[in-house]
Amino acid sequence: MPSNRYIDTRGRCGEPIEFTEAIVKGLADGGGLFVPEVLPHFSLEEILAFAKMPYHARAAAVYKAFNTDLSDDLVDELMEKTYGERFDTPEIAPITSIDDDFHVLELWHGPTSAFKDMALQCLPNFFSASAAELRRQGKIDYEFLILVATSGDTGKGALEGFCDAEGIKIAVLYPEGGVSDIQYKQMATQRGGNVMVWAVRGNFDDCQTGVKTVFGDESFAEKLKAEHGIALSSANSINWGRLLPQVVYYVSSYAKMVADGKVEAGKPIDVCVPTGNFGNILAAWYARQIGTPIERFVCASNDNHVLTDFINTGIYDIRDREFILTASPSMDILVSSNVERQVFELSGRNSSLVAEWMRSLKEDKHFELDPETKKRLQEDYSAGFVDNACALATIKEVFEGQGYLIDPHTAVAMKVAQNNKGKNPMLVASTAHWAKFGVNVYRALHGIAAGDPLPEDVCKLTDCELNELIAKETGVNNIPAGLAELDSLPIRFTDVIDGDIDALESAVCSFLA
Repeated sequence: MPSNRYIDTRGRCGEPIEFTEAIVKGLADGGGLFVPEVLPHFSLEEILAFAKMPYHARAAAVYKAFNTDLSDDLVDELMEKTYGERFDTPEIAPITSIDDDFHVLELWHGPTSAFKDMALQCLPNFFSASAAELRRQGKIDYEFLILVATSGDTGKGALEGFCDAEGIKIAVLYPEGGVSDIQYKQMATQRGGNVMVWAVRGNFDDCQTGVKTVFGDESFAEKLKAEHGIALSSANSINWGRLLPQVVYYVSSYAKMVADGKVEAGKPIDVCVPTGNFGNILAAWYARQIGTPIERFVCASNDNHVLTDFINTGIYDIRDREFILTASPSMDILVSSNVERQVFELSGRNSSLVAEWMRSLKEDKHFELDPETKKRLQEDYSAGFVDNACALATIKEVFEGQGYLIDPHTAVAMKVAQNNKGKNPMLVASTAHWAKFGVNVYRALHGIAAGDPLPEDVCKLTDCELNELIAKETGVNNIPAGLAELDSLPIRFTDVIDGDIDALESAVCSFLA
């Protein structure tokens, strides 16, 4: 059977390409995103059978259904390598039910304690295998630089996943002052001889726009190949290889919920996701497209609620919109890249419409959906947002009520889920371990507002020491080893650069040299 091929949301890349090419390219020529030409479908019986498989076998089954141009045996091998000893539980993505209505999908059991590990332990393995296959076919003769913009968690996940990978270098850009101290230390102390980290003056959107601009500079791409034998690629969720592993855990979760008696086989669940770049919630939408019984997708936002407004109005508008730094920094995003894939699908895969919408967003800072696409969006999605004070209050509320400690991102999702609860069981995506955001968890538990000072004795503590204090006070002593050791690791990366294309390209060349 011929392998499934990949098309571009803006219709500019010509003939459809193979999975391996889509993975190593990351972004389509002309700025579009790759999506599979055909979506597979699982029967209910096939999905329920996942509950009897180890997680790596579930992931392999989904990839095989998408019919990549890699052999089934290689897919099995790569998945077993991905979802193994680097995760702290054999369940990989366990579900904790805090009551009969709300079930928390814990996506933070990987090496960096964030949901990004679910994809960024997987993508590097498939990227390397794809590059090797393309070299074998004589389609490429160069190595790669993975260029990543991060709002906090993607950076460390990508650095960890690609660390010392053969034939690959990786550079990460994060907004200066826009990540937690733990997130900063995770990136700045990263081991490996092929890695680089830059702080960028500006916010996450400046980082992401800068990376996209560099990707769009054809003359710079030619220079990198000619002078360094390097091509650019991406590990952000614009890469289909980041999105597909996320589809797996929603299919897997439904099977687990049925097996555990949390939902009747065939009856739907709803899913609530704290949403920044729209990839995690879009993965749930794709999980439904391939057969998973999910009825509603609840998009949870913080004070930067551009996505809530978009879903409720059909208008994506960032004109004069204030960018707010919050207690949930991974969601501090105004331009959500994976919205492009979603409107492509909901518009009936109308690439001309999508290209015009994306042009308008880039040049005019807004676009408006046509009535039919808007109707489909609102049929599938509900949306809500909570401010900082509400998110912190929810952390305390959940801990005091259920004895369960959550981070600020999960708190945003939990409160929005409660505000949008329907008749179905609600699966809430928990995207980070609480200890990644200990300062705000401490504020929440002690009723200290985000802008108010911490007690003097607490201010003297490092974030790692503060986490130990929280664990002592709450009895929740599950701090991951990778977070607990950060104070003892040397800071390797301290460079701060501008976010314009000249500064970024100069930094890239210096790194490669």
